[in-house]
Parts: sequence; C-alpha cells; structure tokens
Amino acid sequence: MNDLLNTICEKAKKLKKTIVLAEGEEPRIITAAEKIQKEGIANIILIGSPDVIKQKCPNAKLDGIKIIDIAHFETEPYAQLLYELRKAKGMDIEFARKLAKNPLYLGVLLVKNGDADGMVAGSINATGDVLRPALQIIKTAPGIKTVSSCFIMVMDKDSKYGDNGVLVFGDCAVNPDPTAEQLADIAVASAASAKAIAGISPRVALLSYSTKGSAKGDLVDKVINALDIVKQSHPDLQIDGELQADAALVPTVADLKAPGSTVAGKANVLIFPDLQAGNIGYKLVQRLAGAEAIGPICQGFNMPVNDLSRGCSSEDVVNVVAMTALQSAANA
Repeated sequence: MNDLLNTICEKAKKLKKTIVLAEGEEPRIITAAEKIQKEGIANIILIGSPDVIKQKCPNAKLDGIKIIDIAHFETEPYAQLLYELRKAKGMDIEFARKLAKNPLYLGVLLVKNGDADGMVAGSINATGDVLRPALQIIKTAPGIKTVSSCFIMVMDKDSKYGDNGVLVFGDCAVNPDPTAEQLADIAVASAASAKAIAGISPRVALLSYSTKGSAKGDLVDKVINALDIVKQSHPDLQIDGELQADAALVPTVADLKAPGSTVAGKANVLIFPDLQAGNIGYKLVQRLAGAEAIGPICQGFNMPVNDLSRGCSSEDVVNVVAMTALQSAANA
C-alpha cells in the first residue's frame, strides 16, 4: 500500500464511520469486511445471509460486524421511506416494498435513514445498478446537479507535478460529454475530493486544446463558460482555464502562455473536457508514467456512495471504504 492510501486509512480510523457493504455474500467483500473491522478502519454492515457468508468464507472472523439478512429483516420502515421519497415520481407502496428488499436499494436507504454513513458496492453489480438507487434516494449535494468521478493519480514523491506527485483527474468514468454547467460541477466536486481524500489544497485547471484564447470554437467556449460558472458560485476556489495540459503543469510554459495565473504551471486537479479525454488521459499517465490510479471515486452525492470495479480485489474494497468514510466526514 502506498503512503497516501496508508494516510487515508489512518484518517478513516479516527472517524469511526459506518459503511454498508451491500454485496455481503461476495468472498472479496467478506474478506475486506474482516480486515476493515479488525484494523478499525470503519464499522461495517454486511447485507447478506449469514449462512451463505459462512459457507463462502468459513474461516472469516466477523465479530462486531452487523449482518443484515433481508429474509429476516424488517424492511417495511425503509419501504415507507422510499415510497415517501418517490411517490411524486409515481412509485406505489408495493413497488417500494419490493425495492426495499434489493440489497443495493436497502443499502442506500440505510444511509438515507442515518443508519450508516455511506455505501460501497459494484464488485458483482454494474455501475448503473449501483448508482441508480443513490441518484433516486440520496441525490446530489447542495449546489451540485451532476454526479461524477475522479481518480487520484499517485506518482513518485519526487515528481515535479502535483503535490508530492499527487494529482486528481476528473471526470474519467461517468459523464461522456458534459455541458458547461456539468463541467463546473465536476470541477467543484473534484476540488472537494482532492481536499477530503487526497488531503491537498486544490488548484484546479480546466483543460482544453486551447490556452487563454489561443484557439476558438464551441469546445473551447464550453470550458470558458464552465470557468465563469465556478467563479460565480465558488469565488474562493483556485481555478483557471482554459489551459492546455502543459500550461497547467509546467511553470515555464505557464509563464509564456498564461502569465499571471495562480493555477497555471502548478495545477494539482485536472478537469478534462469530456470522458474520452479523461479516460485516455488517466490511462496514459498510469501506463507511461507508472502512476497508481486510485478510483474511480464517485463524487457529487449528498451522502457518499462508491462504485467498485468488478475486477476489484479485497484490498481495493478496504481502500474504497476508507475513502468513503473521509467523504462522509467532509459532507457532514
């Protein structure tokens, strides 16, 4: 585990947050839950049958972990909560009762009801299935209308980029072609993630193929408009754009292309103009620079819900739970 992940886990231990793991019968989740509980990273709620959990991981020591067996759990209060939240959208009580027995919905309802501080799932469920209940029930944070994602990119400490080699990239996993308003939300949420999880003071660069008017066009205008929106809504946030990647990262280039900018040449949060650029960008840095890509981390929710990769390891689950605990503390 790298130093940043160690720091994240140590911070989480002090918070004593409760995190729901909705896929409680999956062996990687069970293994992670055991480690999380043993090391005191968070309090864990597993959703699953105790018999199945025992069968899957007979040697797992799950003392202190709350296990919710939906077959024997009183879901009616959560069905009522869901019905009240969604009846204006046409949901009837019977459908709410059915959904409340779905582990992904029940997990989010536990968070909404204050029984847990966040939820993590996705090891055996598609991203859309994990995020849908959260979008319907928890919804977005005040002032944010867009759920997005970021990656924390960790390079060597002696790297000249970022803060001791740490950069935050957004959005690299969720929004294919964000509008200017969505791009502004992504920038604000990524800055919050940088502060809450990476522990860095954000200096946000809105990336483009243009720097300060060097090119014209609709794609450039979108980035310029996003900057205006953020400056109006978050005047204290250090943010600038539109900036080419070299102008955002390299001081000598910044001096030539964006003189006087407080962000250019020293950005540590990079906001990509669309998903193609973001996804390609983080994978290039991961492979060519040997960076560790931590994520994707979901951001923009009013209460944290994180989506795992279906190829995740149990160690990945531990780290995502720790990050979810830090997000919860930042949202409080």
